[in-house]
Amino acid sequence: MRKLNPPGWLEAKGYSHGVVAPRGQLVFVAGQVGWDGQCKFHAADLVGQAEQALKNVVAVLAEAGARPEHIVRMTWYLGDKDEYDKSQKELGRVFRQIIGTYNAAMTAVQVAGFVEVGAKVEIEVTAVIPD
Repeated sequence: MRKLNPPGWLEAKGYSHGVVAPRGQLVFVAGQVGWDGQCKFHAADLVGQAEQALKNVVAVLAEAGARPEHIVRMTWYLGDKDEYDKSQKELGRVFRQIIGTYNAAMTAVQVAGFVEVGAKVEIEVTAVIPD
């Protein structure tokens, strides 16, 4: 994966403005919320649910033979932007622990709610497994 940073733009922090993926097999991971494989929440806070959602993403990627470094795009849907802002440091720690330090193209948006009652975050990704 090659990061895209147009000339004269500030370097993005924690994500990339865009990426060019190598040729390969595309993997699309549906939105993962912070519950386990049996659809049970074990955390009520954003950080705990984000940690589980990221672990879920990694598990789905592994099923395709992909790893976190193959992620080229990640979207976070948040129930509460203020909770997200207050949790940045812990979320960064959890992200680096589970996903790593690479810089995928990322988007985060606040939504009105989730289908799954009790969810605080939903994360979806696109990955490319290189040829």
